[in-house]
Amino acid sequence: MSGPLVLAIETSCDETGVAVVRGGRRIVSNQVATQIALHAATGGIVPEVAARQQLRWIVPSVEAAMAEAGVGWDELDAVAVTSGPGLIGSLLVGVNVAKALAVVHDLPLMGINHIEGHIYANWLTDVPMEDPLPDEPPFPLLCLVVSGGHTQLVLMADHGRYRLLGQTVDDAAGEAFDKVGRLLGLPYPGGPAISAAAEGASAATRFPRARTAGPYDFSFSGLKTAVLREVAGYRERGAAIPVDGLAAAFEEAVVDALATKTAAAAEEHAVAAVAMGGGVAANRSLRRVLRDRLDALGIPLLVPPPAWCTDNGAMIGAAAGFRYASGDRAGPALEAVPNLSLAWADA
Repeated sequence: MSGPLVLAIETSCDETGVAVVRGGRRIVSNQVATQIALHAATGGIVPEVAARQQLRWIVPSVEAAMAEAGVGWDELDAVAVTSGPGLIGSLLVGVNVAKALAVVHDLPLMGINHIEGHIYANWLTDVPMEDPLPDEPPFPLLCLVVSGGHTQLVLMADHGRYRLLGQTVDDAAGEAFDKVGRLLGLPYPGGPAISAAAEGASAATRFPRARTAGPYDFSFSGLKTAVLREVAGYRERGAAIPVDGLAAAFEEAVVDALATKTAAAAEEHAVAAVAMGGGVAANRSLRRVLRDRLDALGIPLLVPPPAWCTDNGAMIGAAAGFRYASGDRAGPALEAVPNLSLAWADA
């Protein structure tokens, strides 16, 4: 396969991801150093701790990705890095290392939006080099990006052409999973723990679905408060808290909100397919319910493997491949921007 060979770095939060990607599609190498065990002690991410760990792991991760790829620096076409959104301390580690590598090895530099990376995870493949590539996602494409820091519905008309249809007005879905997990006494991260507790359990109650001003906006803060009140009620009565049943009810409410609005947006905008990205996209219940809703509309659902849903360098390399083809380059003045948004256009 032809196309640029890109070294891609992702350090927006607590994962140190470095990958080599060919042509924005084929993963040549992909290394991820995770901090989950470290942050489990505090039940959530401490930004200063995350940044220090990024410093610890960035160089070994770059070296490991290059070794796995089996390529030399002179074979690379560019260096790409997440420039935002994310935690400023973590972002600065990746951006400054990428800038240094680009200067030392005389390579073009590209700054990539983290959200765009999650979207482009749907273009990735790890099929053997001798095998043909699978078809690319079709346009127009509706993208549900749902993670610990982001919950957005994005309409994608073509490469680089985005229109924001809706987003969370308070907590992101993944953030709500983590907070409710702590309320229920489950381990961090909350998403997998709640899913495991909910597996096979009957919902202990029915939590409310939030109403929002925008038809495709989301709100999970009220749901989190509803869980808090439910837990407090059991404690006041001296009754055992039905953790599995409350986990099932909470997951059901989140999945219903995400699937209902995504399916409605897909039907209204007559999209060719729906793609998911972000850590919560690995949730089995969400995949199942959304696929059922979309099957009824005759719209296919695209979901990356779970390992490509969480933060990783390969997704940044995927987005970079198409940015490179469009002539997009960043100079040495590239900065980390914690609240960076996609360049919205009329999609």
